[in-house]
Amino acid sequence: MSTESVLERLAVTFESRKAADPKSSYVASLMAKGDDAILKKVGEEAIEFLLAAKNSDKQHLVAEAADVWFHMLVLMSHKGLHPNDILDELSRREGLSGLDEKAARGDA
Repeated sequence: MSTESVLERLAVTFESRKAADPKSSYVASLMAKGDDAILKKVGEEAIEFLLAAKNSDKQHLVAEAADVWFHMLVLMSHKGLHPNDILDELSRREGLSGLDEKAARGDA
């Protein structure tokens, strides 16, 4: 199972949830609540990921990372973006010095 196929299937699922009854789906309920609810969930999951990174349970860390990614992808879909938008940006940055890339953004 390729990573891209998982991301594509998630993108299709999220797109279909935009019009779904919020009572029928967790993703549909998040999307119906809007930005603030989704942002809160991304933040909660990011904190859980960071806390999991403090211990030595690698499987727990992976599970929390999956939760962060999942909710980030829900947010991206809610904003009309696709996982490929992220992959395209990572591809654009591939081979660039992280320091040079940061400087080009003005983050240095």
